Amino acid sequence: MILDPAADVRVGTSGWSYPNDPGAWTGVFYPRPGRGRARSDELTYYAARFDTVEVNSSFYRTPTPETTRRWAARTPPGFEFCLKLYQKFTHPDMYERTTGLDPYALGQADIDAFRAALDPIASAGKLGALLAQFPPSFHAAKVAQDYVSWLLDAFADYPMAVELRHRSWSDEAASTLALLGARGAAWVQIDEPKFRFSIRQDFQPNVPGVYYMRLHGRNAAKWWERGHPAERYDYLYSAAELAPVAAAVAEASRAAHKLRVYMNNHFEAKAVANAVILKHQLGQPAPGEYPPEFVRRYPEVADFVTVSSRSPLLP
Repeated sequence: MILDPAADVRVGTSGWSYPNDPGAWTGVFYPRPGRGRARSDELTYYAARFDTVEVNSSFYRTPTPETTRRWAARTPPGFEFCLKLYQKFTHPDMYERTTGLDPYALGQADIDAFRAALDPIASAGKLGALLAQFPPSFHAAKVAQDYVSWLLDAFADYPMAVELRHRSWSDEAASTLALLGARGAAWVQIDEPKFRFSIRQDFQPNVPGVYYMRLHGRNAAKWWERGHPAERYDYLYSAAELAPVAAAVAEASRAAHKLRVYMNNHFEAKAVANAVILKHQLGQPAPGEYPPEFVRRYPEVADFVTVSSRSPLLP
């Protein structure tokens, strides 16, 4: 696939650390600590191989400015973070279940706290966009449209990407395009199992500024019923499945200036393997060395990466 050379196209993963998941990355992508070996700095290790990451942890709690300052310091110049908005902004029911607090007591203090978390990354020139991901239950009713409008205004100083998952938003595509386009916000293109009420999209950019795509995997059998939440993302795309994605990104690069693609099928670092494959399909290299175990697990990447002859602690 031939990308427009004027476009800034980056591929990464959604999150970089899943230490408590059954599909943790340690021992697959990250070297496993062992005798005489300390645990590696995962973010530094990741940033030697990819130039962008989507931060998922900010969905569960607003990070402190000290935390985001450390993230910026541990990554090289030019690296970029896209942060998911705190769940209080997008998932009120989940927020109430997890905190026991009133999810509708949302005000300027919440906005200011999240903006304060963004400041160290933005000041370092490493902020890509903010992701507002809404649940499948979020329908395109007037009150929902008004809320999206308010949220985009609240964070108008930053590039915004909005993930809408209920089909009502694509059924009313003209209204959705007008709502997002008026504020230059990207309508997030998503790949996931499709059910009756799932959104339908064409992978085309809606604004010239930011194009934002997320690939969640296609594990339909575990999407709603599963033992652990991480099992939803236990899916490895084949190269053939990624080829149309690469074609869509290449086409979009002729209409959008900044394109970000994130693999969210994070179980056992499948997102890393698919990010490597997609980068190759887009004509981009895979820098850094990869552990032998990673290549044994995902032989599809063997021709695209350099295999380490050792297990490095740091890049």
